[in-house]
Amino acid sequence: MSLPAVPQEVAPPVEPARDPYQVYLDSLTSPESRRTMRGCLDRLARLLTGDERATGAGQPWHLLRYEHTVRIRTMLTDQGWSAAYVNKHLVALRRVLKEAWRLGQTSAEDFARASDLAPVRQSRLPTGHHVPPEVVGAALSACDDSPSGVRDAALIAVLYSTGCRRAELGSLSLADYDPGSRSLRVRGKRDKERLVYLTTDAIGLVERWLAIRGTSPGALFSPISKAGRLRTRDGRPVGLTGQGIADILARRLSEAGAARRTAHDFRRTFIGELLDAGVDLATAQALVGHSSPATTARYDRRPEKTRRDAVDRLRLPAPRPLS
Repeated sequence: MSLPAVPQEVAPPVEPARDPYQVYLDSLTSPESRRTMRGCLDRLARLLTGDERATGAGQPWHLLRYEHTVRIRTMLTDQGWSAAYVNKHLVALRRVLKEAWRLGQTSAEDFARASDLAPVRQSRLPTGHHVPPEVVGAALSACDDSPSGVRDAALIAVLYSTGCRRAELGSLSLADYDPGSRSLRVRGKRDKERLVYLTTDAIGLVERWLAIRGTSPGALFSPISKAGRLRTRDGRPVGLTGQGIADILARRLSEAGAARRTAHDFRRTFIGELLDAGVDLATAQALVGHSSPATTARYDRRPEKTRRDAVDRLRLPAPRPLS
């Protein structure tokens, strides 16, 4: 890495088996987490080396000291990225430094100093847009009776009635579905499990999809070929990727003549609808898998409505001719 005071010429090549980059990625429990954090570390490597083809593999992470990581934090904030996005990269940086320490490549003191970085603070409104019920209805109407249409209707219904993340939805298996309790067992961030619940209408659409999918163990929602066959591996349906779910939403909303919405828009809408209905914050937090109630509270639309109602009490004076 092209960092000041890092003696590149004396840095031995890092063996793959002892590369803190690879060891850290191997410690992550979900493919989505590995993909996300690999992207963060690769972007850091490109930012530091100036090489657009660089990855985090084989980089001398163990040589980074406090003066370097402070500079990295400044470089990240100068990119104009959101605080959450910058902090995700700082988490990846701290974790790869920790693996370098665990591998005996850096001292505990150097690791503690280099990783002692304050998170970036920023107050922003949640991203995304509300998804009106009529838009959901239009998207469901755009789903025909073909296997992919039946699957897409079930997928949209699950998104709208659970607020699941894309990665969570893609990792659901048939075994996670319990029609008796109308529940799905969801594995969220840091491999935390929670139960989410489906509306009776959503259950009907899921059951309709399962009549096509069959009872084979494997992913609940799978890619479907043009011939109407599920994509399988070793005889088991494979799961949709996050991008695959995004593409399904984009296609069905476009066919419905609606504006583009994302899976996060459905999640934001789900949280807002729960809080509008008077569901307490702790219950809403548990249903969506937030680690902190403060995160869930950011999606509370009630203060916004109160402020809007206050402004509605004002009346703009009627225009009068100047004397």
